[in-house]
Amino acid sequence: MRYKDISVKKIPTDIFTGVIIALVSIPISMGYAQVSGLPAVYGLYGSIFPILIFGLLSTSKQFIFGVDAAPAALVGAFLASIEVEGGSDRAVQIVPVVSFFVGIWLVLMSNLRTGKLVSYISTPVMGGFISGISTTIIFMQIPKVMGGVSGTGEMFELVKHIIKTSQTSLNWMSLGLGTAALLILLVSKKFIPRVPMSIPVMIAGAVLGFTGFADRYDVARLENIERGLPAWKFPDFTALDVSDVMSTSLTVAIVIMAETLLASNNQANRNGYKLNNNHEILVYGLGNLAASFTGCCPVNGSVSRSSMNEQYGGSSQIVSVTAAITMACILLFGTSFIQYLPVPVLTAIVISALLGAVEFHLAERLFKLDKHEFIIFCAAFFGVLLFGTVYGVAIGIVLSFVTVLVNTANPKRSFLGIIEGHEGFHSLERNTYAVPLKNVVLYRFSGNLYFANIDVFIDDIEKAVTKNTRCIVVDSGAICSIDITAADRIVTLYNTLKKNDVKLYFASHIGPLNDRFRKLGLGELVEDGHCRMTIAAALTDAGYSAPYDTEEAPVQSASSPEDRFGIHEYEWAFGTNDKNSKTNKSK
Repeated sequence: MRYKDISVKKIPTDIFTGVIIALVSIPISMGYAQVSGLPAVYGLYGSIFPILIFGLLSTSKQFIFGVDAAPAALVGAFLASIEVEGGSDRAVQIVPVVSFFVGIWLVLMSNLRTGKLVSYISTPVMGGFISGISTTIIFMQIPKVMGGVSGTGEMFELVKHIIKTSQTSLNWMSLGLGTAALLILLVSKKFIPRVPMSIPVMIAGAVLGFTGFADRYDVARLENIERGLPAWKFPDFTALDVSDVMSTSLTVAIVIMAETLLASNNQANRNGYKLNNNHEILVYGLGNLAASFTGCCPVNGSVSRSSMNEQYGGSSQIVSVTAAITMACILLFGTSFIQYLPVPVLTAIVISALLGAVEFHLAERLFKLDKHEFIIFCAAFFGVLLFGTVYGVAIGIVLSFVTVLVNTANPKRSFLGIIEGHEGFHSLERNTYAVPLKNVVLYRFSGNLYFANIDVFIDDIEKAVTKNTRCIVVDSGAICSIDITAADRIVTLYNTLKKNDVKLYFASHIGPLNDRFRKLGLGELVEDGHCRMTIAAALTDAGYSAPYDTEEAPVQSASSPEDRFGIHEYEWAFGTNDKNSKTNKSK
């Protein structure tokens, strides 16, 4: 925490917001603890020391740390895979071991400076992953609203469990209370978003439990929570073979790092400050070690509670510190009311928070703006939903790198020409008045040349060459590097063109690219003067000087040069329609 960045005037608001965050965290943390396979009280244990450590050490002013959806779901899935019943003594032994190794992995990642890797995980991938996790947990929680127990597995198993619950153990009063609570929360979130309605809903539920109404209709209530802070102890490493937990703990650590860094950086950018990513990962690791020593499941950044913090005006780490102290006070002096809270009401609060984490708005935006990225979002979403969280993580990571590969393998390219009365060379596709040079191909390639895109580069040039072509100039201003595969292909292209009396030039690139050319066998290009600082210099060397001859007559217009300059600037900014371009050129 950087005390010099804290505004004294905002401290009262931060303290008030911290108290709200703590109260809201009671049902949410207890619910997620149960999802992870622990008794509900461990969610409260995980809401003290990990949050306190985060508040004191993090460079994030507004983000909230704690027991959250994604790690809880991953740990719960792991317990199910090794056939350990949630809430059992064995689960209480195993989960802290997972948290311990998650902490170790995160500390190691910090030392390896992996914070930069998060930039390779695209927004559609992470949005789909978070939405898939949230939706999976919602499906898990629905049976608890109906009066049953939470489900496990993937979507088909969860849907089957929901149907079975509706047929065998449906409690109409439980369903009514949960549905009513959920509707109140959703409506209030829409119309009075600054009111923390989950608190009055929780209090109303506790009243129903205290008066005996819940018991009268067999509505399940939370277990009794004993007063007192959690005891610190080392996890029991004999509870299972350590090798069994390594892959799961690594997966959880990656999810915590990626999800929390992306969300916290997004919030920091929105509010005008920067984070030290590698330091943040270290803080995540220390927080998870603290969770392990208090018996809790892995902890993570909470998107829903961070949004709530921002909504109520929280501006510094004092919010997290206050929330941790408030939770400690609740455990010491105020646990008696928790046992009266009906399970369906608690579940409704959890579902409401999860619905806020499902990024419907991002999916809608991607669908409207970029269908390709929408498909990536859906792939990550359904990967988690259909195949599980572990496979969802793998799908998300693979999709991130595939996205990078696809984008770099198909960079922007264009053929260039001149515009009468204007300096420079301009895209033929984007400019109405641009015309190609006679016997010359000007080609712009906006990306590094390597094995995945060299075929595109070669194919574009070969298709553009005609029997009259005598010179090809590549505008290589955006090419900063080249690999050996691309270099070998360019050597072949250069020699083929040379035999056909066609000169190939590279122009406008940075000097180090020439060093790379020489190193990879393209030294002849540089030594023969076929690498030039400007396109004009390359054309002059090839025997073409301004004013240049063009393949077609320069486009004439009834408008003045000033008007044409305006059109040129407009098309540079907004582009032009091909159909309109042809129509204009024919005039």
